[in-house]
Amino acid sequence: MTRIENTRIAILATHGFEQSELFQPLLHLRVSGATVVVVSPETGKIRGWNDNEWGKTVDVDMAVEDARVEDFDALILPGGQMNPDTLRGNSAAVDFVRKFFYSGKPLAAICHGPWMLIEAGVIAGRRVTSYASIKTDVMNAGGLWQDSAVVTDQGLVTSRKPDDRMRFVRRLSRKSPKADTTAPPLESYMPNFQCDGRWLRCRLTFMVRK
Repeated sequence: MTRIENTRIAILATHGFEQSELFQPLLHLRVSGATVVVVSPETGKIRGWNDNEWGKTVDVDMAVEDARVEDFDALILPGGQMNPDTLRGNSAAVDFVRKFFYSGKPLAAICHGPWMLIEAGVIAGRRVTSYASIKTDVMNAGGLWQDSAVVTDQGLVTSRKPDDRMRFVRRLSRKSPKADTTAPPLESYMPNFQCDGRWLRCRLTFMVRK
């Protein structure tokens, strides 16, 4: 069996990403051994949105213009209203999502992330979910919207909102064609994003050493 440390997973995001929807998949997959690459139209760092204020930053590893579908095993689209709203106006980001969808590799979107699926023109006829406020957008684009925490349609995984993120992350591991079933339970290292940055960094360091 191919182990998850042999997978390379892209997270496409820009400023205003929902903090928990990017960091929890990123930490879960990295602790499990995957290589996770943050792809963005921006350079340097991008800043997340946490509750009603700006949150933590994450390093950008690769420009979206340089990202190639063949270099990755899966793609994750976090939400946050500002993040996909900005990304859907970037032709390189939209093209990357479209090509990824047609590659047949796992593609996952949460919250407002399905806006990118709509912009890429790939949501029609697919069973999906999303944040409730974009339900009409999804349905107008031909998506078969469901009010469920996580919906899977072949290689496409979608989820509703930040409160569903734990189920979303677990489904990502199960959906990956190279998932490592020996990885520790998600709850054993799920970070608490209400805590400060020092706690988060110490927690992550502890789990990596373990």
